[in-house]
Amino acid sequence: MTDLSSVSSLDDPVRRRLYEVVRERTEPVGRDEAAAAAGVGRALAVYHLDKLVEAGLLTASYQRPPGRSGPGAGRPAKLYARSDREFAVTVPPREYELAARLLAQAVESDPSGQSQAALLDAARQLGAELGSRFHRGDEGVEGALAGQGYEPRRGDDGVIRLRNCPFHQLAEQYRNVTCGMNLGLIQGILAGLGADGLRPVLDPQPGHCCVAIGADQR
Repeated sequence: MTDLSSVSSLDDPVRRRLYEVVRERTEPVGRDEAAAAAGVGRALAVYHLDKLVEAGLLTASYQRPPGRSGPGAGRPAKLYARSDREFAVTVPPREYELAARLLAQAVESDPSGQSQAALLDAARQLGAELGSRFHRGDEGVEGALAGQGYEPRRGDDGVIRLRNCPFHQLAEQYRNVTCGMNLGLIQGILAGLGADGLRPVLDPQPGHCCVAIGADQR
């Protein structure tokens, strides 16, 4: 299935609602839970969830309920999670990712460090511009980050972690450059918001962006 076909499958409102239900969960979602959250019947949910798996937008796995094992435990439940696969649709075709890779390679290969410093300054300036468009103060942080595709989630400890890196493929090849750029961009967003009580730091975690945002202890 082409990227265009996969993305266009979300035109169906029920399918998109189910995708959003799964996307927002930190753990895989069962059929009954997804159906209830989306407000649709189980049979309809099963049909659309499996279509989302076929499209590559979700992945499926099987797992028995906690505490159940052995011959009498019943069939494992089918669970759904967001796929790590990325999709890009441009008409006519464009190679923005290739341009980003070339620029990142140029920054990384500059022994003087001046290119890296210029990138961080540019990231902070752009972040400040983006942040200024949202509600000032800490309350606007999650909305501003979500608007840039970071998928922020605030934990019980108050730390905001980012479930998605908008530059994931670039980070896989040029981690230092990309993580530094991410940090600079988020620093700028917080500055533009006037969120003085928060401080972003590099704190890579599996399945998350490299930046975490906690209370400023300085």
